[in-house]
Amino acid sequence: MDEYMLIFRHEDGTKIASPEQIQIWMKQTMDWIGGIAAQNKFVNGTGLPMEGAKVVHHNKMVTNGPFGEIKETIGGYIVVRATSVDEAVEFAKGSPVLQGEGNTVEVRKVAKNDGIH
Repeated sequence: MDEYMLIFRHEDGTKIASPEQIQIWMKQTMDWIGGIAAQNKFVNGTGLPMEGAKVVHHNKMVTNGPFGEIKETIGGYIVVRATSVDEAVEFAKGSPVLQGEGNTVEVRKVAKNDGIH
């Protein structure tokens, strides 16, 4: 069984939800993750807050970010075990993140550690 990362992308990272909306969304998210964990297919995951974020550019310049012209932000991720990318996609389809218009969940296979350090 392989591992897949489900990356939560928010189309407009400048929109701020109300505390009540955040609480509802967090409960939905925990219930969704709990359903995956009940199948013994949840590996790990976390949110990625914007506070304290930095971007290191190719020329070693460091900026606060990700801000500016970026159209979407990564809000977090989870890693799941799945027998195929299609099974991982089915998990992704249940994500409460998709309730936000324009939001997406990117599904990527995690490379296996084959001794490279």
